[in-house]
Amino acid sequence: MDLDFTPAEQAFRAEVRDWLADHVPSRLPSMDTREGFEAHREWEALLAGARLSVVSWPEEHGGRAASPIEWLIFEEEYWASGAPARVSQNGIFLLAPTLFAFGTPAQQARFLGRMARAEDVWAQAWSEPEAGSDLAALTSRASRVDGGWLLHGRKTWSSRAAFASHGFGLFRTSDTRHHGLTYFLFPLEDVTVRPIAQLDGTHGFAELLFDGVFVPDDLVLGEPGQGWKIAMATTSSERGLTLRSPGRFLATAERLVALARDADPALRDRAARCLIDAEAYRLHTFGAVRGELGATTSMGKVFWSELDLRMHALAMDLLGPAAAETPWFDGYLFSLAGPIYAGTNEIQRNIIAERVLGLPR
Repeated sequence: MDLDFTPAEQAFRAEVRDWLADHVPSRLPSMDTREGFEAHREWEALLAGARLSVVSWPEEHGGRAASPIEWLIFEEEYWASGAPARVSQNGIFLLAPTLFAFGTPAQQARFLGRMARAEDVWAQAWSEPEAGSDLAALTSRASRVDGGWLLHGRKTWSSRAAFASHGFGLFRTSDTRHHGLTYFLFPLEDVTVRPIAQLDGTHGFAELLFDGVFVPDDLVLGEPGQGWKIAMATTSSERGLTLRSPGRFLATAERLVALARDADPALRDRAARCLIDAEAYRLHTFGAVRGELGATTSMGKVFWSELDLRMHALAMDLLGPAAAETPWFDGYLFSLAGPIYAGTNEIQRNIIAERVLGLPR
């Protein structure tokens, strides 16, 4: 496996590192507050002005057509610099790859540039009270009317929905379990939004209530009834590389090792194990994007979510009660959700057993 970087890749790394060194803000308020959400939008706009918000996208949509290797380099530098989490991640990492694959040119032109500049921030509206990881069991419906559809139903645990401007989600357009789903894009202005308080009292999620919300035909992504197929493309992005690049975990592991430098040997060993695992995930990913190693999104999802939880749990052990006043605590609370969101790890292990290892159901 060739892990040497070309002169162009090294120059790209230097450019990104220098820009971040000059522009990364001090700690922003939580994006799960109105104040923090707006502060994070301003940071996204600054990134976009430097053509660094969506480096792998085509230039006409605000990117610079970076290769997968360059994208991984950007991510390594981004997280190593201490830059903020991405408030637009649902849009740029989940919806955008799906829009590139299934969206019409008009939809791409309408949404991608605004997404890159954080003028629109998208919420993921998939889970329902009786259908969490089992998307095919959802019951929210879309009924056909002249010129479009009326959306009815209830979504819950919709990420970023408390303050976002738009949402994307699946609605049932026929009773056929998998082939009766259609993928809709919609502004949230006509949707009832009920923020959900998290452990720390902030609102990173919300319930969405649809009571005959009209959506025109041009906001259907793909064809009616293709929702399941299109959603599987989105979940691959969610579980895989685009949402959780190795640079994020490597930066966390390196900070953890520094934090554990004066701890007892048992804690230092745990920190070293985390760094080794983060580096292993990094090497695996570089190999995967060079096409030399096989990889599945489900295996990666289980690995990074459990690594993230182990790293932050160790930070809690190292810091004790003082952790509550540090960013490590916010990270710990978020890491608790890792094995649950993007499809629970139990679901992922079933997928690995059946589709990767070929074990019987």
